Amino acid sequence: MKPDGISKVDIQSEDSLHLMPVVWETETEIIPPDINPQVYITQNGNSVDQFAPWPMLSQPMGFHFGDNAQLNGDGSYTVKVRVGGPSTRRVGSLSGNEGNVSFAFEFEFRKSTLEEISYTDIPADKEGTRGAVDLMNVETLPSSQVPKPDALPGDVRGTATSGDAKFVVTVLEDASRFGGDRNQQYLAVSPRTPYNRTMLPMMSVSGTLTRDGSTVFDGILQSTIDPKLRYHYGAVVSDVQSGDEFTITIDSPPQTSRHEGYETAFVDMKPMTLTL
Repeated sequence: MKPDGISKVDIQSEDSLHLMPVVWETETEIIPPDINPQVYITQNGNSVDQFAPWPMLSQPMGFHFGDNAQLNGDGSYTVKVRVGGPSTRRVGSLSGNEGNVSFAFEFEFRKSTLEEISYTDIPADKEGTRGAVDLMNVETLPSSQVPKPDALPGDVRGTATSGDAKFVVTVLEDASRFGGDRNQQYLAVSPRTPYNRTMLPMMSVSGTLTRDGSTVFDGILQSTIDPKLRYHYGAVVSDVQSGDEFTITIDSPPQTSRHEGYETAFVDMKPMTLTL
């Protein structure tokens, strides 16, 4: 039985290829999940297809934007990609990134080349078991991975699991670059897929910090892109003390499409409580 709100999209016979425009911030090589690209495909000046690619999660490709395109058969095509402005808060050296750029490229399509692409079926005895195939290693493209826990800035206080995802919690002493001041702390939650550390964007997340039965913080954890924390969810708090209880609530799971292997992952996400 499918969880509420999930539907399957089948490949259509008219679909020619899966087109993925990859856009990243050049200094940090962060792939922003909020740029909403628009794709326009033409041939000899005539429109062939246009669409807004879906934000997607894939085991081998990580987070990306992609959709199936319908072409007119073999030949040369021009693709123009228009990148929208950001909607997620950016801090540090990324705070001036405004987006709103476009680029174009040409490619040759041959159906015979598609038929030469190799693939590997998962053995029947492994279908439905926990695990993931490795991420693709494409030297010319950055990764959508988030840092390992010991590579995150701040004081890492623990890791929780919900809906097959891992959530790493870290505390930064100086909250000034996140809208607070130097006397406040920044409480950050870095979610990731369990095997490949792919970021999990487009969630609604809230948190409650309690101390000796009293609430210290109760509110939204804002999605944020930081050069060091990368994509995460966080809030400015007065302070975090040893023994505080922190409850993370997923108000809505990642609003992304899923490739095979992630069809039901990161959907039913229960609240998590850690002792910091």
